[in-house]
Amino acid sequence: MRIPVCAAVIAAAGGIVAGALTACSAAGPAPLAAASPPHPAVTPAPPARPTPTPAGPAAAAVRVIGAPRNVKARGAVLADAATGTLLWSRDAGVERPIGSITKVMTALVVIGAGDLSREIRIPAAVIPYVDKYGGNSAGLHPGDVLTAQQLLEALLLPSGCDAAYTLAMAYGPGMPAFLAKMNATARQLGMLHTYFTSPDGLPYPTEYSTYSTPADLVTLGLAAMKLPVFRSIVAQSWYQIRKGPGHHAYWWNNTDDLIGTYPGADGIKDGFTDAALHCLLFEATRGDLTLIGDVLGSPATGPASGAQAAAQILNWGFGLPRTRPG
Repeated sequence: MRIPVCAAVIAAAGGIVAGALTACSAAGPAPLAAASPPHPAVTPAPPARPTPTPAGPAAAAVRVIGAPRNVKARGAVLADAATGTLLWSRDAGVERPIGSITKVMTALVVIGAGDLSREIRIPAAVIPYVDKYGGNSAGLHPGDVLTAQQLLEALLLPSGCDAAYTLAMAYGPGMPAFLAKMNATARQLGMLHTYFTSPDGLPYPTEYSTYSTPADLVTLGLAAMKLPVFRSIVAQSWYQIRKGPGHHAYWWNNTDDLIGTYPGADGIKDGFTDAALHCLLFEATRGDLTLIGDVLGSPATGPASGAQAAAQILNWGFGLPRTRPG
């Protein structure tokens, strides 16, 4: 099985992605259907487009033997990032809440729209918005002016819901228009079992209103990690903005517990809500092998339980034998 991925997104970097996102929104904002809770069992959508093949004839194939052990996540996927080939999964097509992994799609829409040097004033509404739902905050100061690029750092590293709100209001413009763009982009990518009702995964209007599947999230991760801007942000352990004209100083640490602790980890985003439990969309590279995957619904054995489950899966994947074509 191969994970369905939009060929236009996988084939190239920012310019083509921007074109794909423009195509998504050219028809106008799509109506937002009523949110539904996760289905008890859903089969993954079939690939709508071909998935890339290895770059060269010497590319080694991974030979699957057995399965990773002691993984307690309710849903999970591991795939070869170069080919999209599925190596292992658990309930890959079952819809579940995903917490702040939602912010990957928010970043994808913003990067696709471009103009990342655009200056955006932080609205006063970010404070009551974050407080209402108890979401993560990047500590943004209302009235500060930051660039869209800096707000992406605030979105993806400390998982700032205040940054998600600010970007959505600026790039929608307005929340309904931005959510329409998120859902249109999901359809464009072939993510047919994914739906967004917030730009950050906060439980609005319910804990289950924003949802996806392990298979769909790998599709999203593959698309995002093809963008140099996104990839450079999520690989960092921290990011600093010094105090300057029009803004305070900021220091943001990466909440992805694999970054800086798991050899070869290069992204991408964690998430948590009471319903979603611990979630992580991840990618790591060793040698010429890059693996991408996710875990959803990891029980709360500790704040890093999603990363621990991901490490178990990655250790298994990197330990698989490799075969080169004769």
